[in-house]
Amino acid sequence: WLYLRQQKERQQRSRRLRDLRALALGQGNFELRDTSGTPRRKADFLGRWVLLYFGFTHCPDVCPEELEKLSRAVELLERDPALPPVQPLFITVDPERDDAAALVRYLRDFHPRLVGLTGTPEQVRAAAAAFRVYMSAGPRDTDGDYVVDHSVLTFLVDPDGLCRDCYGRSRTAEEVARSVRGHMDTY
Repeated sequence: WLYLRQQKERQQRSRRLRDLRALALGQGNFELRDTSGTPRRKADFLGRWVLLYFGFTHCPDVCPEELEKLSRAVELLERDPALPPVQPLFITVDPERDDAAALVRYLRDFHPRLVGLTGTPEQVRAAAAAFRVYMSAGPRDTDGDYVVDHSVLTFLVDPDGLCRDCYGRSRTAEEVARSVRGHMDTY
């Protein structure tokens, strides 16, 4: 019975990976800049596990909550020295306001290794499109301020650059860490 159960689990994982590859989620490359102005491509993160979140620094509540959860999940994973390190990554969906300085100010409240990326509106749209992230700037108020509506997902990218999983708002940091650990174990 245990053998059949393990075989079924392997088949399910294999089918899920095949389905993810067919979706081509995250398969495209991106070229953005980090907070020091260094050009960064998706290829720069190959060989590492990555937890990636798309958001913006002027977000009143959802983005800070999700980045706090992402940071906590990374901290939980770091407690196990046998696991490879996970690179937390933030890509802005609001390049108009989120320059390098804004990212530095915003991201310092989260995980110390969290890398922030920005670029031209076209570069950011291309990165978001590679992960099929929806983003749309809302109407401006009288002060010129606006909110950016966007997909609220955290993506797990494996060392080969394949999107292995994505986590919505309902997942806790503990659930994300447990899932990441499971993906690492079966990689």
